[in-house]
Amino acid sequence: MATEAKAAPRKRRAAKSSARTKANANPEELLQHYGRMLLIRRFEEKAGQLYGMGLIGGFCHLYIGQEAVVVGLHATAKEQDSVITTYRDHAHMLACDMDAKGVMAELTGRIGGYSRGKGGSMHMFSREKNFFGGHGIVGASVSLGTGLAFAHKYREDNGICFCYFGDGSTNQGQVYESFNMASLWKLPIIYVIENNKYGMGTSIERASATTDLYRRGESFGIPGVQVNGMNVLEVKAAADEVTAHVRSGKGPYVMEMKTYRYRGHSMSDPAKYRTKEEVSAVRKESDPLDNLRAYLLDNKLVDEVALKEIDRQVKEVVNESAEFAQQSPEPDPAELYTDVLLEA
Repeated sequence: MATEAKAAPRKRRAAKSSARTKANANPEELLQHYGRMLLIRRFEEKAGQLYGMGLIGGFCHLYIGQEAVVVGLHATAKEQDSVITTYRDHAHMLACDMDAKGVMAELTGRIGGYSRGKGGSMHMFSREKNFFGGHGIVGASVSLGTGLAFAHKYREDNGICFCYFGDGSTNQGQVYESFNMASLWKLPIIYVIENNKYGMGTSIERASATTDLYRRGESFGIPGVQVNGMNVLEVKAAADEVTAHVRSGKGPYVMEMKTYRYRGHSMSDPAKYRTKEEVSAVRKESDPLDNLRAYLLDNKLVDEVALKEIDRQVKEVVNESAEFAQQSPEPDPAELYTDVLLEA
């Protein structure tokens, strides 16, 4: 992998990466990856059910299919690191160990939620977990994340910012203003492009003149890498190298995660811009959970009984979160006037 700030970006060879990660990963780590991805999958499925029941209002963007990206990346994070992302954010909260009950309560607009019911699906935060949102404005996470990276450098806390955004954000002007600043000041930030092929309903081929998004930082001297975002082992292996580069003071890095969402852009999107066959093929060939499950069983690292126990535990957590959300009261109208002004 390129490690110098002005090194040319390159694609990560899937075969080589897969072989190395399989050799290095231990069963305990693999089971943690599996459990985290399964929690995200089941949580998002439950959120979809609650939305259909009318218990979640407004916009709701599900992460189903993309679980390997955030799980593989966050496995390399340290306590002092920060995370910021877009409106497709529930998975990132769970990966940061935010309580599933608080996340689901916020989705349903209840007082027990992380933003006390005022933020909903797209806008919740946790200072304790260094999670700085959920942001609905396309591209906003990039400029805000660059500011978080500046704070890490200013405080000399050896922290880095994991800044997530989608392929639909990569044509926004503020992205490149942020790239320039981050490279100029060698800020500790990883720009994670979650390329799920569609910006809302427009394919990347129709929206971008160049589709190798990992090269977008090249003119600013920012190295990049393209990774199979459907394989948690490949994501983790790439993240290990990139975080070491950034944490050593060599400046920002761009990681393009080639991934795929199974659902529409949001719950209101019927996704008629792609065929059922396309989605079915990805599920069959590249599903991050199915592939890791098969690897665990084929290599006799775990048995079906252990996997069923993980599934039972995950279902219990998700069901408890849904129950808590429905039992938590709605916020008092006076809550509208809190968290508006900070006197310093």
